[in-house]
Amino acid sequence: MSLEYTSAEMMTVTAARALENGTTCFVGIGLPSEAANLARLTHAPDVVLIYESGTLQTKPEVLPLSIGDGELAETALTTVSVPEMFRYWLQGGKIDVGFLGTAQIDRYCNLNTTLIGDYREPKVRLPGGGGAPEIATNAGEVFITLKHSKRAFVDEVDFITTLGFGRDGKGRDGVPNIGRGPTRVITDLCVMKPDPETRELTVVSLHPGVTARDVQEATGWEIRFDDALETTPEPSEKELEILRDLKERTARQHAGE
Repeated sequence: MSLEYTSAEMMTVTAARALENGTTCFVGIGLPSEAANLARLTHAPDVVLIYESGTLQTKPEVLPLSIGDGELAETALTTVSVPEMFRYWLQGGKIDVGFLGTAQIDRYCNLNTTLIGDYREPKVRLPGGGGAPEIATNAGEVFITLKHSKRAFVDEVDFITTLGFGRDGKGRDGVPNIGRGPTRVITDLCVMKPDPETRELTVVSLHPGVTARDVQEATGWEIRFDDALETTPEPSEKELEILRDLKERTARQHAGE
């Protein structure tokens, strides 16, 4: 009998699997945090999770509401100041992976968390960059996870908060002391990677039951598909059980139960 799971669970499990055991990961709040903690609770018990507020090797029992959530400090090996976090750990090249979310992403992996619409008269103001621009610059590589829709996957982001590969795919060319940038994007429909030459996002794996047409209809540009397109492995029973337990604990605690 096949397992039943949601597209959101498929996305989180796939994103979690991208993290290898022993990796040092700078974690964004929201979907990246969910995936990173699932990895820690399953195949990567020695992953070192670092949050922007200065918590090192934190092991939260429930998912944090923000970087300032006391759960992160209470379960961390230690905490350091934010300047030390960025100057020593991040800029010092000690972070293997930055795990980020975003409101908008374009074909060259540029991220927008600043505003929607015209800069001078925006339709919506978003939370801003936080530490994401520095993470994307200094981490060894960057994973991005978000739900797939035309609202999120746009031809050109309204504002580049966090550099992927620039407007032309060449934004990192010839720049010294910078990480590899985004290496994969994981959504509820597929997995994408930048083309090695052009840096344009290319679909390398479709989740079970998802078609190329589904992805194209949810993307704001003519997206490319890899010649050796694969099917993403399904979640295991164990992964789903641990993820659901984590989310249930989180919901109970945040509801004050």
